[in-house]
Amino acid sequence: SFAIMDELFPSKKISQQPTHTLHVGFIKENEKILDEAVVSVYRAPRSYTGEDVVEISAHGSPFVLNQIINACINKGARLAKPGEFTQRAFLHGKMDLTQAEAVADLIASNTEASLKAALHTMRGGFSQQLKILREEMIKFSALIELELDFSQEDVEFADRTAFYQLVNQLAISTNQLIQSFQLGNVIKNGVSVAI
Repeated sequence: SFAIMDELFPSKKISQQPTHTLHVGFIKENEKILDEAVVSVYRAPRSYTGEDVVEISAHGSPFVLNQIINACINKGARLAKPGEFTQRAFLHGKMDLTQAEAVADLIASNTEASLKAALHTMRGGFSQQLKILREEMIKFSALIELELDFSQEDVEFADRTAFYQLVNQLAISTNQLIQSFQLGNVIKNGVSVAI
């Protein structure tokens, strides 16, 4: 992306600019001026995808935008597939699978509730709950393994009451997540009603 912009944006050498900077100038193909635009530079890993990214903010004319897209393609770029940026973000560890799915939900949202739910999940709300559950289960598993390893010596590493409390808490949290699926599904897909 930087090499392509160095050819199309003669105002500055984009490949030499620091991350998270904006640059104003003309987008040119050969000597033909296509538009005056703002070029944003995002260097890996501090971009949405975790890769080097350049964004062009041009004027909104479909004709002008197509001219710029075609100029980029002529220099070796290709059009992104639907969901490709989110897929790349997932593959580079910038988001987990639930967050990636939330991006699709955000794009498809058609109510205030579905928008809020998608944003919450995209920001890691659901992932954080799962992370806490996972950590608790790992702790639980480690304590059980310790008890089993030293079962012959009559050594207790954890209070049995704490074990039961942890198991109960995990069961409650898991059930809450399962029950939230129905509400989430209604928010996401709506309800069919015959009138």
